[in-house]
Amino acid sequence: MPRPSSRYPTELELEILKVLWRDDTASVREVRDALAGFRDLAYTSVMTIMNIMARKGYLKRTKMGKSYIYEARVTEKATRRGILGDLVNRLFSGSATALMVNLIETGDIDDNELDELRSLLDEKVKEEPQ
Repeated sequence: MPRPSSRYPTELELEILKVLWRDDTASVREVRDALAGFRDLAYTSVMTIMNIMARKGYLKRTKMGKSYIYEARVTEKATRRGILGDLVNRLFSGSATALMVNLIETGDIDDNELDELRSLLDEKVKEEPQ
């Protein structure tokens, strides 16, 4: 029985999207080569996944000579927001505060990151109407 489809990209689909977000466009071979450092995948496996991603609407493909060039149809920002929003809803009952508390308590956050978080929180407070 096939796995039910997800509203969000799988782990491998995200890795492919990261390559395309970084490079703007790429062929299957270029994506496979970019993934080769940490994923040993056959060319045909990458091609199959990228064709599935095109059908899902994640990628756009354009014929160039004998092959296709792919580009992301979804933005990194929108993808992050969707996945993070789903995580917050499912795991933290919709509470962004609970997520942040968990990240701070369980994460290895250095002093520079803490300073950056403080600055972001200070800016957010200034934006809020009094």
